[in-house]
Amino acid sequence: MIKSMIESFSNIFKKPLTHAYPSVPIPKSAHYRGLIQYTEAECIFCDRCEKVCPTSAIVFTQDLDGTKHYHYNHHLCIYCGECTRNCPKIDLALTQSSEKPGIELEKSEQSDAWKRLQEKAKEDRIKYKQNKKKPS
Repeated sequence: MIKSMIESFSNIFKKPLTHAYPSVPIPKSAHYRGLIQYTEAECIFCDRCEKVCPTSAIVFTQDLDGTKHYHYNHHLCIYCGECTRNCPKIDLALTQSSEKPGIELEKSEQSDAWKRLQEKAKEDRIKYKQNKKKPS
């Protein structure tokens, strides 16, 4: 018992072994890939990134005129980098960065909104194909 009390009191004066996060940021690993950054001007809308994403964190919606819109859910992303590796515009349209995305939503809001967006993307593609088949 005396030994444990001595150990307890000696720990008061020792430097803590844990990180003081968030007051002191934890340094990122040299192998850290980071969040996906998208550049619309460079994108050719081939949809490869959407097809190879294992968690469906990337979705393209489509207007009736054929215009596509990129959507990314950073809550689903596992930072595997498959989208950036499969992009034909290497290091131009998709890159990985340690910067946070501009819009932050609560995880529950993001989940519901994302499900609706995925459904909308499927419906938009069906409508576009049907509209394209109609003779003008």
